[in-house]
Amino acid sequence: MADSVYKVIELVGTSTKGWEDAAKNAVDKAGESLKNLRIAEITKLDLTAEDGKTVRYRARVALSFKIE
Repeated sequence: MADSVYKVIELVGTSTKGWEDAAKNAVDKAGESLKNLRIAEITKLDLTAEDGKTVRYRARVALSFKIE
């Protein structure tokens, strides 16, 4: 296997359904413009609340892709 170089970026995905959907939204959206996505690491989970109720989940994702 040849040596490779990867770039890591950080994204925040959101969802009203849950953290898994929030992370998936971040990766899926990045996949529309980036090639060779490799690894996604969830680095932080949080949520926003209004009037004592959860309204949006957020997932911070470190995403790597291969540089060609």
